[in-house]
Amino acid sequence: MAPEKKAGAARHGHASVRHRGPVMLRRDRKEEFTNADRRLLDQRGPTDWVHTDPWRVLRIQSEFVEGFGALAEVPRAVTVFGSARTGEGTTEYAQSRELGAALVAAGYAVITGGGPGVMEAANRGASESGGYSIGLGIELPFEQGLNDWVDLGVNFRYFFARKTMFVKYSQAFICMPGGFGTLDELFEALTLVQTRKITRFPIVLMGTEFWSGLVDWLRASLERTGKISPGDIDLIHLTDSVEEAVRIVVDAQQGADAAALLGDEDEW
Repeated sequence: MAPEKKAGAARHGHASVRHRGPVMLRRDRKEEFTNADRRLLDQRGPTDWVHTDPWRVLRIQSEFVEGFGALAEVPRAVTVFGSARTGEGTTEYAQSRELGAALVAAGYAVITGGGPGVMEAANRGASESGGYSIGLGIELPFEQGLNDWVDLGVNFRYFFARKTMFVKYSQAFICMPGGFGTLDELFEALTLVQTRKITRFPIVLMGTEFWSGLVDWLRASLERTGKISPGDIDLIHLTDSVEEAVRIVVDAQQGADAAALLGDEDEW
């Protein structure tokens, strides 16, 4: 399988990379930004100031500025979450790769966390289909950087800045089986939709065998005891079908577009 990946990467010219600060661009995407090599230089001095809270605020601000700048012209996109530990030979990897290609065919860019496993597979499916393949990475001691199938990549230091980019530039979340990180993003999105901080935002869980236990627990322990409102569970779409997952996203977008034309976005 390694030769196939290597050949595919070479076919797409993955060795051609441009870096613009934390932004990484490959293939055709590398030509989309002008070179920004001019930098202010200053003499080096004591470094204690870089650890103060005011300086951290500037670093946080810079992450938002870089993220907004890099993603501002990205077309409609769907974020795919899932485990970084999913191997290339697994059914989940193959389905994630199929999902990336299907989203591109439906007219969407594909955004992932930029890592290996499910994220790599979704990026790979999108890139191989000629679509827009995006990775939003995070600095972690055990991560190995962005996968080879990311065409536009941004690395973040802060989880909350990265989360903002996922939500702001996605029309939907599709969650493949995953661990704590996937659950974190899932419940973040559910909370935002439930509280109407974001609207018209479908959340799809791929893999009924994997997710059913969680959904059953939400219904039995949260909904039954009044911890969430009746109908909140309906915010979650559970399926095993790539075709159905994409249809849910497309239908939601069509409904949102129709509501916008009628001026009924809040009602939608």
